[in-house]
Amino acid sequence: MPGTPNYTGLAGHSHDLPARVGVLLVNLGTPEAPTAAALRPYLAEFLGDPRVIEYPRLLWKAILHGVILRVRPKRSAHAYARIWTEQGSPLRVGSEALAAALQAELTQRRPGPIRVELAMRYGRPAVAETIARMQREGVRRLLVLPLYPQYSATSTGSVFDAVADTIKGLRWPPELRQVNDYHDDPAYIAALAAGVRSHWERHGRGDKLLMSFHGIPERYLRAGDPYFCQCHATARLLRDALGLSENEAPLAFQSRVGRERWLHPYTDETVRTLGREGVKRLDVVSPGFAVDCLETLEEIAMQNAEFFREAGGGELSYIPCLNADGAHVDALAGLVLRHTQGWPEFAPDYDAAAAAASLAASRERARRVNAGA
Repeated sequence: MPGTPNYTGLAGHSHDLPARVGVLLVNLGTPEAPTAAALRPYLAEFLGDPRVIEYPRLLWKAILHGVILRVRPKRSAHAYARIWTEQGSPLRVGSEALAAALQAELTQRRPGPIRVELAMRYGRPAVAETIARMQREGVRRLLVLPLYPQYSATSTGSVFDAVADTIKGLRWPPELRQVNDYHDDPAYIAALAAGVRSHWERHGRGDKLLMSFHGIPERYLRAGDPYFCQCHATARLLRDALGLSENEAPLAFQSRVGRERWLHPYTDETVRTLGREGVKRLDVVSPGFAVDCLETLEEIAMQNAEFFREAGGGELSYIPCLNADGAHVDALAGLVLRHTQGWPEFAPDYDAAAAAASLAASRERARRVNAGA
């Protein structure tokens, strides 16, 4: 019938599958290769998201496809080529390592059938195909954990859009929970502080510690986006953990594009100012990024290091993201366990043997029903 929803079924559904809990980590995404040809579809998907660019759709599509996608892919490909590794995109490789480490940690902490998967909001593996695969493999309860410590509609909100678009097309959607943010989670703050201290122990300590967060247009803040406030909260808590003053550890926002006013102060301008003021060693950490990527490895560690030197500064020492560090994995595992309370697979008294016996009984009942059909 016209207008009838086309719900995706459970192809190959079997009573042999145990019900599983799924944990879906979602990061921003990455092109498949550091080439203009690979960047073009990736940027079209990313910059075409109305959560990311809040302009009138027809006007923005004309600008995006008529101007930006003719110029930016080549420039972005050059930037990606500077950080690309033999294993591929640093963000993809680092995110996969984090997902594998979280799987191992949760398996050790809880005996239940837990499945950790990674998806990308833009590019692959896509959110929709990952959730569909998890469902086919028996995931009946799903926790979505975007790898964005601070909430913004442009990042976490967009992930939730992709999840909702997928779930509403499933004939038998899993029970769903989502983590909005973890900007002030004590374990996350402790992991950040430990990462900074570890860097200082290995490389020495700079004159100042700059905390650089990704920027968003200032009008998004006025529209009610909590991102700006959550970044400041993270920065304040990290200062407290390290025993630093605001002057010793300033905050700034990076990655602005276009002529519109974005969140202030800007990272590149701050770096230049500190260089002109005679700062000889500047440490920079990016507490809004879970895994190292283009914005940290190329924009901060390369571009801004050059800005700092050109302005009269000395060395810019970039402090890596938490990536698959043990303290980071422990913090994320704590988030997962907290947000899955009440689900039987995460109960302290979960009985794997009893669950297996129940599955076997269900399988036998299904066999008898089918035999009599």
